[in-house]
This record gives sequence, structure tokens and C-alpha cells, in this order.
Amino acid sequence: MNKTHWPKLILALIVPQCAGFIGSIFTRESVATWYQGLVKPTFSPPGWIFAPVWISLYFLMGLAFYFVLVSIGDNAKRRTAVVLFCVHLAVNTAWSYLFFGLHSPFWAFIDIIVLWAMITFLIRVFWGIDRLAGAMLVPYWLWVSFAGLLNYGIWMMN
Repeated sequence: MNKTHWPKLILALIVPQCAGFIGSIFTRESVATWYQGLVKPTFSPPGWIFAPVWISLYFLMGLAFYFVLVSIGDNAKRRTAVVLFCVHLAVNTAWSYLFFGLHSPFWAFIDIIVLWAMITFLIRVFWGIDRLAGAMLVPYWLWVSFAGLLNYGIWMMN
């Protein structure tokens, strides 16, 4: 890797982790209190699994973002991808606020539908710039698909 790419790599890895950190601010207090009292679907994973999964997914997002940032080619496509990536991170972070901050599984479910659609589109955009970048977002899409089902189940059961 060229030394000039190190700053972009560090930035690309930090940006999604920061979104995750901001989301965790809303999550921390409610996980031990409000969330424990909710009725959850039988397929709900143990609570300890969420942090390592999300940290890993944010890492993959960061790598994918990096590959887009250093890609050679259409600058307009890359700019569009960067803006879309940042907007999608805001929608991702909003889910934590809506679900854990506002205790609203309904509004969080609406948000996760939007997030799922954005990730679907983001995969297509990233794939068009760098196939590996697009592929690296697939585990994220799968997890958000599962999280959407879980969110829906919690909304319906409570």
C-alpha cells in the first residue's frame, strides 16, 4: 500500500466506528433497563453478540469505504458514493436513537427499512466502483436484514 493512502485508510476506518460509538451512547443505558423488559422473538441472539458483530461490520464498512476512496476512475461516481455512505451512516446511527433513545420499536423499524434500502443501493454503487468494496457490504446487509426481522418482532410483541 502506498504511504499516501494511510491517512485515507485511517479516516475510512474511523468514520464508521464513530457512527457506532454515537449509536452506543443511546444504547448503553437502555440495554440494561428498558430492553431487558421487552418481550423478544425466540430467534433473538444473546445480548453479548451485538457489540462484536457491529464492531466487525463497521470495520468491513470502513475497508469498503477505503477501497472506494482510493479507486481510480470516475470522480463523480466516487463523490456520489462518499455522500451516500455518509448519509447512510446517519440513518444507521438514527436507528439506535429511535430504538434505544426514544424506546420506539415502530420508528426504529421504519428507519431500518430505509437503512436496508440504502445498504442495498450502496452495495450496487460500491460494486460499480470496486467489486470488493461492494462485496464487503454484503455481511452488513445480511445482518441488517436479520435485525429488521428482530426489530419487527419486538415491535409486534410489545
